[in-house]
Amino acid sequence: MTLEIALVGLAGVLTSAAPILFGVIGETISERAGVTNLSMNGKILLCAMGGFAVALATRSILLGFLAGAAIGGLVALLLAFASITLRQSQVAVGFVLTLLCRDLSYFLGNPVMGTTGPSLSMLSIPFFQDIPVLGLLFFRQDVMTYLSFILVAAAWVFIFRTRPGLMLRGIGERPAAAYVRGANVNRLRYLYTVAGGAIAGLAGPIYSLSVKAGWKGTISGLDGIGWIVLAITIFGGWNPFRAAFGAYLFSLLQWLGLVLQPALPGVPSQVLQVAPFPLMILTLLFVNIGNAEWVERSLSRLPEPVRRRVARALRALKATPPAALGTPFTKE
Repeated sequence: MTLEIALVGLAGVLTSAAPILFGVIGETISERAGVTNLSMNGKILLCAMGGFAVALATRSILLGFLAGAAIGGLVALLLAFASITLRQSQVAVGFVLTLLCRDLSYFLGNPVMGTTGPSLSMLSIPFFQDIPVLGLLFFRQDVMTYLSFILVAAAWVFIFRTRPGLMLRGIGERPAAAYVRGANVNRLRYLYTVAGGAIAGLAGPIYSLSVKAGWKGTISGLDGIGWIVLAITIFGGWNPFRAAFGAYLFSLLQWLGLVLQPALPGVPSQVLQVAPFPLMILTLLFVNIGNAEWVERSLSRLPEPVRRRVARALRALKATPPAALGTPFTKE
């Protein structure tokens, strides 16, 4: 493999990670507010189908992306109403919504299945595209990939460096304290759940209008991506930069599966194609294993220098969810 081919492949990793990043950042915002949105898998499918159908009907890619964001926001609004206003289980409602959205996407998408439609084209940035290595990696992408870079940085600044971001973290960690300080907790949870849903909804059209252009129903290869988004949100510790690392890691593993296939002819292609999914689950398990009591007991038996190094590594990987995640807020 030549350097240029490797760089083209890595550039493709950045492109394929873009929809995952939008999904992860949207879910991070929602969960930071205390609402778990388990509808992610079905929502991405429905948004992918809806965004493609609107873009096909209107010949406007922009309207396709707006449709995806609107569908994502609407699904999130249903979840918010059921969990915040009606005080139903977020897990149960989210799981029902993901099944409903998945089946709706397959049913409503039949008329456009297999149809050739519009797709995003590459938008090279003059001068920067000619920079060795970096130009090929970062500056010959489509507009949504560029936006994914900006989204990660903007989300981190908003969550950790602004007053509204501090309030967002407050309603997810200590909603009673945020309420005492004047926050309308449930109204803000509505706002951030819908906003996060709209951002995550863009993941669908990025697939159907760019990464995997078109709508192919059950063979689109998108079923399961939403669960990976939820796993990476946890892996990322509800931090945009760490979540971005998880998204790029997953896309890199998918690319390596394609690269290694010719070198491993004895391994069935299906094994390498699905390998990133269990690997991400194992990584997620490793991230949270430090919370287990048996790990602490095992560490206590190690020599002191080794114990300190292992404990330091586990603390660095440890992900602690917002304290009030999934907990309804009631004014007392």
